[in-house]
Amino acid sequence: MKFIHIADVHLGVKPDRGKPWSNQRADEIYDSFRNIIEVCEEQQADMLLIAGDLFHMPPTEKDLKNVDFQFRKLSKTKVVIIAGNHDYIEEGSAWETYEFQSDVVVFPKDKAAKMFFEDINVCVTGYSYGKQEYTERILEKLNPGKEDAYNILLGHGGDKTHMPFSKERLAKAGFDYVALGHIHKPAHILKNRMAFAGSLEPIDYTETGKRGYILGEVNEEKVTKISWIPCNKRSYVNMALEIDSSYTNGDVSDIVEEQIKQIGVDNIYRIMLKGRVASELEINLSGLIRRYNINEVINKTESDYDIDELLSGNENNLLGRFIMALSDEDSLESEEIRNKALRYGVEALLGAGDK
Repeated sequence: MKFIHIADVHLGVKPDRGKPWSNQRADEIYDSFRNIIEVCEEQQADMLLIAGDLFHMPPTEKDLKNVDFQFRKLSKTKVVIIAGNHDYIEEGSAWETYEFQSDVVVFPKDKAAKMFFEDINVCVTGYSYGKQEYTERILEKLNPGKEDAYNILLGHGGDKTHMPFSKERLAKAGFDYVALGHIHKPAHILKNRMAFAGSLEPIDYTETGKRGYILGEVNEEKVTKISWIPCNKRSYVNMALEIDSSYTNGDVSDIVEEQIKQIGVDNIYRIMLKGRVASELEINLSGLIRRYNINEVINKTESDYDIDELLSGNENNLLGRFIMALSDEDSLESEEIRNKALRYGVEALLGAGDK
């Protein structure tokens, strides 16, 4: 038996709303979902397990028609879905009224449900969300649904407000495989027996690194082997650059651009600049922002002022008196605090033009 395990697809989300690439990212998330359908066909997978949050919000009938169209392309694969905290089954939900034309099972809300597939001798147990939060340890209380079958648990949770669980307790429940969703970072919790698939695509700048799905194979002795397969179209990347007072704006721009080209021009970047820079330097990366997917530039640099030179030219004004006051070893409790206060104060006074 072969299965694909996905979670947290979040169809309908628009990452980085307002950014030039936002609509394209929404399309790419749908493309990644369509790619999973193709993978199921290529692998001739017996099951597609969707561990919650297929949608970013409770789906409409139109949303379900769109995914049903994709599921109908599957010649062999059975689809089993639980609703998560984002696409929970609310009162009067399309989840409950829509009739799938494809081979799909959607587990009902707010109760443990079991589905036995006799032709492949697999029993899936799952629990769909009927609201956005559950603090109860629901998953730990679920048991395998059929003796002598291959038993799978389909769950969505893992933090204190979304079905918290202990991996040790969940492991003792006796399932052959536990397919988890909700945590967007992939994690192989118990070798070949319990895993978070992670999201198919990252949906904001906090989700750095690769994203993908799990391919699982079960042999005749019910021994499982799983592999995590990366598939995301692009990644969020945090780039840190240490610069010094010798750098010009052109130097900074060239170095950032070279790193973007090395890592990948399609990725989405959050750039942090650190170090001491020449006092007259104004960093401007607007040209790069127009050419690449730069979500944010965080400038943590500090101006490299020559304090002695500043003091010699400003002994009789506010700036000079401030420098002398902060240079007094007894003025503050530590040299580090004095230096920081001096640096910030000088920048503020010079920036305000107040000497």
